[in-house]
Amino acid sequence: MIHTVHLDDRYINIKALLQDIHQQKQGVHFESPFSFNNDTLEEYMTDQEFWAEADKRIIKVCKQYGILQ
Repeated sequence: MIHTVHLDDRYINIKALLQDIHQQKQGVHFESPFSFNNDTLEEYMTDQEFWAEADKRIIKVCKQYGILQ
C-alpha cells in the first residue's frame, strides 16, 4: 500500500521525522527535491508569495486594459 503524505517542514519535529524517513533505503520516494535548508520546496510558493504574485498580475492586466492607470 502506498500513502501520499504532505508534511510542513517549518516545524522542528517534522524536520526530524523527514531526516529519519529520508535515510530509509527502500519503500520511500520523494516526488520533490528534498531540502532541509528551505521552509518550502523550490517549486512551491508559500501562500503569501502566491497572493503577492496574483496581486501583481491582476494589477498588470488591469493597467493593460485601462481599468487602472
